[in-house]
Amino acid sequence: MLVSAVLAVVFLAACGGAVPVAQPLPGTPATTTETSPVGPVTSAPPTTAAGCGDWSCAQQHRFDDATAYVARTVGPHGFLGVEMLDRTTGAVWHDGATTRAGWTASTIKLAIAADLLTRARSGAVTLTAADRHDMDTMLNFSDEAASDRLWKRFGDDAMLARFRSTFGMRGLAFVPGFTASTYWGFVKCTTDDLLALGRWVLTRANADDRAYLVAALRGVAGNQQWGVWAAGADQHPGNKDGWSFESDSWGKHWVADTVGFAGPGERYVVAVTYQVDPAGSLADGVHAVSDVVAILFGRPVPAPVTVPAPDG
Repeated sequence: MLVSAVLAVVFLAACGGAVPVAQPLPGTPATTTETSPVGPVTSAPPTTAAGCGDWSCAQQHRFDDATAYVARTVGPHGFLGVEMLDRTTGAVWHDGATTRAGWTASTIKLAIAADLLTRARSGAVTLTAADRHDMDTMLNFSDEAASDRLWKRFGDDAMLARFRSTFGMRGLAFVPGFTASTYWGFVKCTTDDLLALGRWVLTRANADDRAYLVAALRGVAGNQQWGVWAAGADQHPGNKDGWSFESDSWGKHWVADTVGFAGPGERYVVAVTYQVDPAGSLADGVHAVSDVVAILFGRPVPAPVTVPAPDG
């Protein structure tokens, strides 16, 4: 993942080799498994359905718990946004800084893969076996070198424009001043944008491309088994995570983002973006976005997660 200045999405296709579920590809970075120091959510769900809106009262209670968790966890100079879409009802819940642009870190790699698959299917580009292998590793363990090779061959301002027009990532933008030309590693977007990307992959992508992406996100290596992953194995989650060390006007800080899906038939899309307070650590970010997701799915916290090596 790139070292530079948190709703959920996952997606086997005839396009490239299938990635075995939860099996890292060769070269996967080392990881450690930790739990965060936050106590479990103990309050019981309400028994009445009155006044609960588009969601069940039990789910609304979880939303309340998630909101309280975010309020007590995010530092004074941190920004966390979380969104959850029910693809069956169309209902969306959100909390926090969901419209504030923050660094995408490696979540943008899902957009790169979705764009390349779509363009290859239309004949606009040709993906070689090497390109498809790079896509596999880019999604599986967030392979930086593979991402750079794909960007060098296919990435440009027009690709970012397609992310906005096709995927609905209207707040996404390249941040100049770090590199001489547009580069995937210096891009910001909102939580809304990541939710839109996840929705597009699960509802509008070609069926074979969608199957490939879902399988790839469900089969991520250990360094991405956090974030939406914390929904729990019984929810069959899949995600693309992003983590990096960045610089902003309020200081240098970690970023921990996640986008993916969970539930029967990938019913729920979840996106969480977290621009961690400069006083915080990568582990703080990973635990926070994971615990928020765990609360949304009624799992105990702290969630058992894998904290990646701090390689961006």
